[in-house]
This record gives sequence, C-alpha cells and structure tokens, in this order.
Amino acid sequence: MTRAALFLGTSAVFALAATIARAAEPAPWTQLAPFFAPPQEFANDLGAFKSPLVFDDCRPVKTAADWALRRKEILAHWHRVMGPWPPLVEKPRVEVVETEARENFSQHRVRVEVAAGRMEPGYLLVPHGRGPFPAVLVPYYEPRTSIGLTNQLRDFALQLTRRGFVTLSIGSPGGDARLPDPQRPQWQPLSFLAYVAANGCTALAQRPDVDPRRIGVVGHSYGGKWAMFASCLHEGFACAAWSDGGIVWDEKRPNVNFWEPWYLGRDSAQTRTRGVPTETNPRTGAYKELVATGRDLHELHALMAPRPFLVSGGSEDPPERWRALNHAIAVNTLLGTANRVGMTNRKTHSPTPESNEQIYAFFEHFLKRAPGK
Repeated sequence: MTRAALFLGTSAVFALAATIARAAEPAPWTQLAPFFAPPQEFANDLGAFKSPLVFDDCRPVKTAADWALRRKEILAHWHRVMGPWPPLVEKPRVEVVETEARENFSQHRVRVEVAAGRMEPGYLLVPHGRGPFPAVLVPYYEPRTSIGLTNQLRDFALQLTRRGFVTLSIGSPGGDARLPDPQRPQWQPLSFLAYVAANGCTALAQRPDVDPRRIGVVGHSYGGKWAMFASCLHEGFACAAWSDGGIVWDEKRPNVNFWEPWYLGRDSAQTRTRGVPTETNPRTGAYKELVATGRDLHELHALMAPRPFLVSGGSEDPPERWRALNHAIAVNTLLGTANRVGMTNRKTHSPTPESNEQIYAFFEHFLKRAPGK
C-alpha cells in the first residue's frame, strides 16, 4: 500500500467521523424541546418586571399591530438612553489577509469594516461544499478563541463550521474590551458593540455563500452580553444564543456587571470605581437612568419576538431567570408563535460540553431549516 493511500487526509477523516457521530445523535429538537418551557415552579411567574405589553402611557398592547408600535417605542427609548446609532455601513468591506485549508473548511484571516472606515481583525470560516449556508457571528474578547486556537469550550465558531455553518469571529474593537469607542463619550460601549455586530451581520449577508435569512449570533459571558444586545437591537439576526452573560440586572452578582463604564455605565460627568453599585459608589450613565425608570433587560428580550433565542445559563443565569423570560413568551403568545424562548442551565459559569452541544443543536434546528418551516 502506498504512503498516499495510508494518508487519508485530515478533511476526509474528519468528515467521515463527524457524519458517523451526528448519525448517532438525537434530532436537534428532541434535545431542545424540554428547555423551551419554564419548569413548573416558574410557569406563568412574571416576577416584579414591568410588562413590555403595556405602552409607556399605560395602554395595554392587545394586537400584533399594537405590538409593532410598542416594539418601536421600546427600541427608541433604549437607543435614546444609550446613544443613537449612526447609519449602518451599507456594504462593509471584508479584506482577506491569509487563507488556509483546515479540516472540512477554509479558514480566512480577515479585516472587517465594523464601522464606517474602521477595520478590525477577525476570522471567516467557510465549509467546503456548495452553499448558500446558514451563518453565525461569534463575538468575544478576541477571535482566536472562537476558532479553537485557545480555549476549546469557547470555540463556538470552529464547532459550528464543522457542522456546516459559515462563521465570522470578531473581537473587541481596538483590542480593548473596556474602551471600544473612546471617540464617542455619550455612546454606551455595549450599544456600540451591538452596532459593530450589526455591521458584521451585513458583511455575512452579502456573501454569495450565505443565506441572508439564516444568520445567527452567539457569545459567552462578555460575548454573551454582546450577542444579546446585538440580536435584540438588530433584526438581521434570525436567532441568537446567549451564554451566561447575565440577562437581567442583578446587583447581587458582581459578574452581571452592566453598571461598569465599559458596558452601560459610561458617564462623561462622573467616574465610578469598579464594582457593584453602593451608596458611596453609585450607578452612573445609561444604567443609572434605566434602573431608575424601572427598565430591565426583559424589554430587550421582547424585541426578539418572534425570532427564537436560547439562554445557555450558568452561574449568572440560574433557573429563576424564567421570570424575565416569561415576558418574552407572553409577547410570542400574542403573536401566535410558540417554542421561541429557551433556557438551559448548568452550575458553572464556564461552558460545558453538554451546554455547548445544546447551543449547536439550537442553531441546527433554527437555521438549517428553510425560513418559516
């Protein structure tokens, strides 16, 4: 037997192994269905959150047409408080710096136009074969982790591309998660990150090998916050998965730290010390205003309806978060849609192999089918 015959090649071996492994797995929805309804103890429990199905002038939302108006009202309020977005980049540039073959896909090191004239590094992974493919944007501190070059349990882009998704991995603009846009002091950093992701979504949608109707976003922790704000504020994302970023305000948990100036606490008139808000270290910026007016992140969750989302909850997003998620379920019920709001739970903040498989099953179920099916 020749040496060439003995060496099958990484791509062929991986493709065969992946096919065999997936054949033995249960269908994605079989894995997911139990997580798309709250446990009995939280069923119909809306907590102390203000219903998003009530206009600011206290009128109830009764119809889908009412919800369309209420949705605009919520979106306008959050943009006003966080700082309005400039126009999205109409045709974001994607410059390929280097390309290499890897397993069953091509890996492109790229530079992406995330804001007008602002190029940032990233990685574009494209499966071998014929598209158009579904796609997922993966934001994190830096893009190498997402493509499996560092922490394996945060390698969402690598694992999804192995499953047939085009992925675009991006990192903190400017390389500094705590100072993503110093030129706009009135623009809350987390809103800027969502704007960056929205332009990344457009960059994916314009590719001929991507189905623009089937683009999702996923992130963990810092990336989970980023993915949540991106998907809620930009309708270009068909679905989203948020891994333990904190999905409501919770000042008992230091890691649910939306109050920090690199998220929603930026304030040009006041500087606060890092840490949970106290009387001597009070809230600042948009976070201060949102909390003072009774707003919480469940309003953003509601903006997803009827698009599906999955909370991959860990130490920061325990099962009681269903009290907030029940409000998104209520909006979907009004719109006549079901099975759009899911949450899995684990004890640790870090992802686990099981929690990641649930995320991958989510995207396979909601993005590999034709839209509307």
